[in-house]
Amino acid sequence: MLDALFKPRSVAVIGASNKEFSIGNSVVTNLQTYGYTGAIYPINPSSPEILGLKAYPNLSEVPGPVDLAHIILPSKLVPQAMIECGEKGVKAVIINSAGFKEMGDEGAKLQQEFMANARKYGVRVFGPNCQGIINTDPDLKAYCNFTNFLPKPGAISVVALSGGVGALIMQGLVDIGVGVRIYASNGNACDVSISEIVRYLGNDPQTKVIIVYTEGFADPGEFLQVAAEVAARKPILAMKAGRTEQGAKAASSHTGSLAGVDIATELIFEKTGILSFADEGDLIRAAMAFASQPIPRGKRVGIITNTGGPAVIATDVLVAAGLEVPVLSGESIAKLRASLLPQAAVENPVDVVATAGPAHFRAALDIMNDDDGVDAIFMNFVTPSFSDTQAIAREIVAVSLQGKKPIVCNFMTDIRQERFQVTQRILLDGGVPCYAYPSDAARALGALARYGRIQSHPVSRPEVFADIDAAKARTIVAVAKKAGRAILSAQEVYGILEAYRIPVAPWTVVETVAEAVAAADKLGYPLVVKVDCEAIDHKSDMGGVVIGLQDAEALRATVNDMQARLAHLALHSHLGKLRFFLQKFLPGGQELIVGASVARGLGHMMMFGIGGIHVEVLKDVVFKLAPLTRYEAESMLGSIKSAALLDGVRGKPPVFKQGLVNVIQRLSMLLADLPMIQEMDLNPIMAFEDSVFVVDGRIRI
Repeated sequence: MLDALFKPRSVAVIGASNKEFSIGNSVVTNLQTYGYTGAIYPINPSSPEILGLKAYPNLSEVPGPVDLAHIILPSKLVPQAMIECGEKGVKAVIINSAGFKEMGDEGAKLQQEFMANARKYGVRVFGPNCQGIINTDPDLKAYCNFTNFLPKPGAISVVALSGGVGALIMQGLVDIGVGVRIYASNGNACDVSISEIVRYLGNDPQTKVIIVYTEGFADPGEFLQVAAEVAARKPILAMKAGRTEQGAKAASSHTGSLAGVDIATELIFEKTGILSFADEGDLIRAAMAFASQPIPRGKRVGIITNTGGPAVIATDVLVAAGLEVPVLSGESIAKLRASLLPQAAVENPVDVVATAGPAHFRAALDIMNDDDGVDAIFMNFVTPSFSDTQAIAREIVAVSLQGKKPIVCNFMTDIRQERFQVTQRILLDGGVPCYAYPSDAARALGALARYGRIQSHPVSRPEVFADIDAAKARTIVAVAKKAGRAILSAQEVYGILEAYRIPVAPWTVVETVAEAVAAADKLGYPLVVKVDCEAIDHKSDMGGVVIGLQDAEALRATVNDMQARLAHLALHSHLGKLRFFLQKFLPGGQELIVGASVARGLGHMMMFGIGGIHVEVLKDVVFKLAPLTRYEAESMLGSIKSAALLDGVRGKPPVFKQGLVNVIQRLSMLLADLPMIQEMDLNPIMAFEDSVFVVDGRIRI
């Protein structure tokens, strides 16, 4: 448990100072200003008093127990300070000081030293090089932090690896008038991890929504497990930085090269049901809606407005977010006509007009709330000088507090006027999320609906196939490994695929022209010939693949040509010579790719998309973390930009989707059984109307 960190009954500040512009001064000031209800013990050997509080020369002289200690000392003094904390019985420490692992080898040694001391005494360490924590609980008000947001209590908790981004998020929440529950920015995170904090917040009943900002995870597997548990109970909204850095991953396979920069973090978000954001403003505004509004049951939005244009803007953004603005039921339209002013528009959007009063707004809200064809309500509320906007706001709040459907409000006003400030305060205090622009409000509602769709996904387990021969596949890998080979031969690749009952085009491997001609008579023309040598990586680029051979004469010419051009490349292969992979040519299908590569700490990530020789150019692929359920495999097929090709276009029949799903799920099981596989590309997979065949594959162990 981390109660000593987040709910400390007493706080010592080691390095407290009367110097105004210092962290030791800011931490004590913040505790006092925010109204911390526990005991504050400044530690300073040269000052008997700090900011009106009795100071102590060292921790051992503090008269009472200490739950939490801030350490604000030069880095070289921190290991000894940790010993003193341990001897005092301090349960948790926030190290605000910098100068550790982030500074190189010398700093890393100091970090190792103070952590060894902390473990000796069972002290949990938050940081170093961090801001600290905030707990707004009115019974505690623990501002153990050197920033100065001073947020009001709320239901949103924030955990950020970067203090700068954490401060940005906190300031954004404060600026739009939203309260915060717990804030934590853990800097170097040498002990208390983001995963632990997320688990703690997941168990905190006052936290309704969690914001996570990260630049990656030291233990991604731990976060995957924790996030899956917590996201099933409450919304987690996350943002990952570092999406566009180039060259972060070197990989020889299509799967590895197309994965880009740390895509695994985004896949963790998707796998666990975390809502991912690319824009910090959208993240902050969405959190505002999640803090007070229920999740919509569906995607149908009813719009109520007292001005026309912003409703049009909102409609465009809502539809772009995957929502619908449906026609209202005849019963609802009749009720609206009877309840609103004669000039009101009673379709959806419902324009109550600028002269509408509180009763008109309430009638429109009640009718929308009772209409089974509406899942969420979007308000455009402009504040004319001739309207009782405060009374209107109270009606909006009254309906929102019923909690039947989410309500978001585009509140358009001159906020400099005191009367409209009061109107806005009524809305915000009543839990109605308010946004200055219709697009912002629409995107926030879109986030609620997106989370609802995620939560409605079927819960299932990856399929387990009983007809596979895992032992055969492991033997193939073991033989290659014993020989010191990382790249498997085509014969080995196809042997593994067949062991998992993954359909492959008929094939054989030969070494001579004569063997090729004899084998061709059994396979039947037309044929494909591929050079089979682990020293040749991308065979097509080397002229090592020829398709559509119609007879023995063409086959002889092709094999002789490859021998002449490529034999020298095989001198250092495990056989010292070329072999040739003969395969039945299957023209006319849709070329697809399925691949996999290792994601550190997470197993494998799998790829599906449009294959063939242009895969690196088109880059029409999607990724998911293995193992995959049937739902996840099916969703991959529908997530590529060219998904319509799988349904058949311009007279071509649809492909055998269930066959593709079967291949993806069997590969998912294969990867679980053979974790030593580093990269795999099955490209292309030929998909036809009633069948699917792998026609080329590459595996690196």
